[in-house]
Amino acid sequence: MNPDDAGRAAAGRLVDAEPLPGQLLLPGMPSESAAGTAEPDTLPGLELPGLELPAGLPAGLAAGDGRPTADDELAAVAAELRGLDRDGSRMAAAIRGALDMLLDGQHTGRYRWEQLHKTEKTHAGTLVEIALARVLRLADGTTLDYTIAGADVDCKFSQRLGGWMIPPEADGKLLLLVQASDEDGSWSAGLIRASEENLSPAGNRDHKRALNERGRTAVHWLHRRAPLQENALIRLPEREVAAIFARSSGQQRVNELFRRAQRMRVSRTVVATVAMQDDYMKRVRDGGGARDQLRGEGIVIFGDYAGDQLLAAALGLVRPGPGEFVSARLARRARVLARVGGGTAEAAGAGGAAGAGGAAGAGGAAGAGGGEVSRYDRCVRLDGADWVLAGPADPFEAAPNLPR
Repeated sequence: MNPDDAGRAAAGRLVDAEPLPGQLLLPGMPSESAAGTAEPDTLPGLELPGLELPAGLPAGLAAGDGRPTADDELAAVAAELRGLDRDGSRMAAAIRGALDMLLDGQHTGRYRWEQLHKTEKTHAGTLVEIALARVLRLADGTTLDYTIAGADVDCKFSQRLGGWMIPPEADGKLLLLVQASDEDGSWSAGLIRASEENLSPAGNRDHKRALNERGRTAVHWLHRRAPLQENALIRLPEREVAAIFARSSGQQRVNELFRRAQRMRVSRTVVATVAMQDDYMKRVRDGGGARDQLRGEGIVIFGDYAGDQLLAAALGLVRPGPGEFVSARLARRARVLARVGGGTAEAAGAGGAAGAGGAAGAGGAAGAGGGEVSRYDRCVRLDGADWVLAGPADPFEAAPNLPR
């Protein structure tokens, strides 16, 4: 945890703050300060730094076929981009934010690329270009989008890998190729020289050309198919999403979201898309939001508080990252063991929970109930009792309060 996070954790909260007066709130789009202080795990799943590189090559210079490159200018640009964002977390946050801004789910309820109008899709490249320039603090180019390591670089975005269209003014220039897809849950970024041998001979009526087969294999990938922050609405079955949006009020839709998207990461942007209200975060918090309204059903909502992250990990759940939530129904461990047979309250406590945020030892479950009980080896102690993730057959009861 960095010093800023530590200070916020001491105050009992991390990133759940309301925006400052006058601040423009755009769900998902990171600020310069947030991007500049992000730790390597800013977006869960982006810890991988990209592809392994051949020995002796500067970072980012593995060609599509593994051959070294002789383009010194491309090498310098790749090295600078690697230095600015080695693990790709800043680029990933910028791309995620640009897509979320384009969908504008808070005001439209849209969450899929296919729901955009054709003219909006053509605007995606501009938003990605601006977002990358901001989070990486790239200077404007002389004739193209950026100046990186003294070279003019043009940024091209495509929702489909290989779908980039190259304008005539970029001929012979360096290109930063960016691709992202919510359906695939991945994004990529690479560099290439827009030379004749890398471009198709025929262009469209705007004289834009695509990469030919040689060009597609010559891309020098900085990050290839890296995980994109998950959009829970796309991961849910359509019938579940329909049930969420069938609710009449924003609060009811948010409640339904956390009922149906249990054990999944749910981003603020998804909450905003479902609530379709300016005060969408209020629909989650204690004090009348989903946390209070779902507690009677045994459902807790872990956020990006440090304590919540530890509790979620102790239960074996995915860890909510900045601006994310994970919901789950809990059950008392003693009652679960008693239900499966051979367990008692005393047996349930034999292994002992490690306290709020800690995982229980497996000793208490090992001899009481056989194989089924092994699913409940992980538990946390809250409100004086040990709690485990509830299964479909486990009894419903009010969930404990999470410590703050």
